[in-house]
Amino acid sequence: MTTIYKICRQDEWRAAEAAGAYRGAPVDKRDGFIHFSTAMQLAETAARHFAGAPDLMLVAVDAASLDSALKWEPSRGGDLFPHLYADLPLTAVRWARPLPDEIGGRRPLPELDA
Repeated sequence: MTTIYKICRQDEWRAAEAAGAYRGAPVDKRDGFIHFSTAMQLAETAARHFAGAPDLMLVAVDAASLDSALKWEPSRGGDLFPHLYADLPLTAVRWARPLPDEIGGRRPLPELDA
């Protein structure tokens, strides 16, 4: 099973839980898809796009359950990133946990499934 990851604000995730689906952050809505990262891409994503941001969630998603709405597309440096062209159903979520705030400019990440 391939696991992909989404970093989002805690208030966005609470809204998703209430709605039964995650519809994306403002950047996702602007781009027309929900941005995800693999375990190998996550640290750079956190540093590049969420530096200094408090109150974040890390959401682990079963990529296989997203079917054809999930596309692997080139982005940073030609790496393939998972992009979801649909709302994220909560049934595809393996777990969601608060992401620790940065300590000394570095954000600790939990052990992840690659």
